[in-house]
Amino acid sequence: HPSYYHRNSIQQLELPQRKAALIVPAFETLHYRLTFPKSKAELLSMLDMGSLYTFRYHVWPKGHAPTDYAKWRTATMPYRVAWQPDFEPYVVVRRDCPRYDQRFVGFGWNKVSHIMELDAQEYELLVLPNAFMIHMPHAPSFDISKFRLSAGYRGCLQTLREEFHQDLSRRYGAAALKYLTAERSL
Repeated sequence: HPSYYHRNSIQQLELPQRKAALIVPAFETLHYRLTFPKSKAELLSMLDMGSLYTFRYHVWPKGHAPTDYAKWRTATMPYRVAWQPDFEPYVVVRRDCPRYDQRFVGFGWNKVSHIMELDAQEYELLVLPNAFMIHMPHAPSFDISKFRLSAGYRGCLQTLREEFHQDLSRRYGAAALKYLTAERSL
């Protein structure tokens, strides 16, 4: 049972005493009906058969590539990964972790900015070896449509990103330079 596994992981990794974000590897299907895999082995089989993909593999691989799915396939223990630009994994964190930045409502940069701040606060990014989630297909959200169609929306998002970087620099000093450098080299 997934929640039992997560609770167990939280206890074993001593999460209450540790600054860690537990990454739940994300997959997706293009099928509207799917029998949810009962185990990692079953999920890997579905992945190999092409009924599942790593999340956003076709449209935004950077968002989840740092999870290192090749390593996850054979992992039996949680493993640490490094922050990379545009990383936006699904995580389990302690309740007292930094909150999502409320500037990023709608589509764009909510999870990216959150992981960036967790990394700035030196949270360990730990991938759980036996956890997974599957994103099911659905109609595009109103906000992603606005992002795609409106130059104004994209411009506002860029301004908010710049403000966020400035705030990180103020809060974390030189340590936050890597985020700005990574952003400019994209």
